[in-house]
Amino acid sequence: MPTRPNLLFVFPDEMRQHAIGFAGQDPVITPNLDAFATESLALTNTVSNRPVCSPYRAMLLTGMYPHSNGVLTNCNSNTVSHMNYLREDDRCFTDVLCDNEYSQGYIGKWHLDPPSLQHEYTEGPREDGIVWDSFTTPERRHGIDFWYSYGCCDKHFDPHYWRTGATIEERIDPGEWSVKHETDVAIDYIRNPGARNRDPDKPFSLIISHNPPHMPFEQVPRKYVDQYGQASSESLLTRPNVDLDGEHGGDVAREHGKNYFGAITGVDDQFGRLLRCLDEEGLKEDTIVVFTSDHGEMMGSHGRYSKTIWYDESLLVPFIIRWPGHIQAGVDDLLLSTPDLMPTLLTMMGCADDIPNSVEGTDLSGAFLGSEYTRPESALYLNVDPEYPEGGLRGVRTRRYTFVIDRDRGRPDRYVLHDNQSDPYQLENVADERPETVRELVQELNGWLAKTGDPWLR
Repeated sequence: MPTRPNLLFVFPDEMRQHAIGFAGQDPVITPNLDAFATESLALTNTVSNRPVCSPYRAMLLTGMYPHSNGVLTNCNSNTVSHMNYLREDDRCFTDVLCDNEYSQGYIGKWHLDPPSLQHEYTEGPREDGIVWDSFTTPERRHGIDFWYSYGCCDKHFDPHYWRTGATIEERIDPGEWSVKHETDVAIDYIRNPGARNRDPDKPFSLIISHNPPHMPFEQVPRKYVDQYGQASSESLLTRPNVDLDGEHGGDVAREHGKNYFGAITGVDDQFGRLLRCLDEEGLKEDTIVVFTSDHGEMMGSHGRYSKTIWYDESLLVPFIIRWPGHIQAGVDDLLLSTPDLMPTLLTMMGCADDIPNSVEGTDLSGAFLGSEYTRPESALYLNVDPEYPEGGLRGVRTRRYTFVIDRDRGRPDRYVLHDNQSDPYQLENVADERPETVRELVQELNGWLAKTGDPWLR
């Protein structure tokens, strides 16, 4: 067995922190994740700092915040002119593992490259003319030697992929629910029959990026939705801040709340298969397993659906980590930011000396391994458009407060302050009532903006 741990990193898209049974929030069916959590450390303040797909992935891989890695928003044909994609010369998490002789696999959604123009082989333009999908050429895979991926295509029942050595013309169309198919590929990678997927003498790192429970919410196998019986979306979306008549997507939540939970139950089912595979292969003790997500989903809270906003349903994601004999099981309110993941995991995997100087995240491995570390006091939030990089939304989340400044051309900045201790569903804006708290949090925010080179300060 390798002396360094393997890594299995699973992150479905658009799964909020509250949508796991053991959290005691949403009435969602997740028996495998509930059992996994009893053996793991679960964090309750894991922040997706820019809660949308491409920026999360760029922060995860580079350890840098959006203004430093250049991925301010989703990668597509509308944003490519701003060079809004992962740079080929950035030193990523996977580059470091490659240099440290890890075998590496990536399965599922990548969504970090410029869109491909050979539309006959990709998803092609959508109804609005925007192109999202891309074929990632080998030189843009950052040291990943097993590739089974695609750019961005929201067809959960009709996904497509490119294998490691395939050209763009050699697309695979398996014709089954993407989460099930990706789990089949992952299990084959882990079992590694005939050493066909990876070098069995090296430790491995396997990242799995499922698209569900991301929209289209109705594209989920009926067997998972049927587990909720006759329940309606109204009876399932029980958070006190839900407004199914809200103008920003309450009607979508009314139609699809049950489907969203059903997709999560399906993700849970397939995650259980991965855990059983590790057990059967005798790899449980030697593998760090992480389950998280790139961002949350409002699903009716505050009358909204989707993400990008500062509310906890969008901002907070699950983070459950298991490494038997090394990480003590329990629950912690540690404020963990997305760029922290790279240096934290690299240290745990024996690669601390190779963390790039460009990394802006903090090594918080001590929180997991029981060694010394400094607990963060806040996490950055931002929502930014590359057309107006000095504006948009900026804020911080502390263990008690969520504070946000909303800036647009031609009007004064607007301030939002939620006291999450007395108002856990963020129903009241108390910024005008607590000027001293606002001043303190502005100072905290300015520290983040200076650290991340944010043009907001100009």
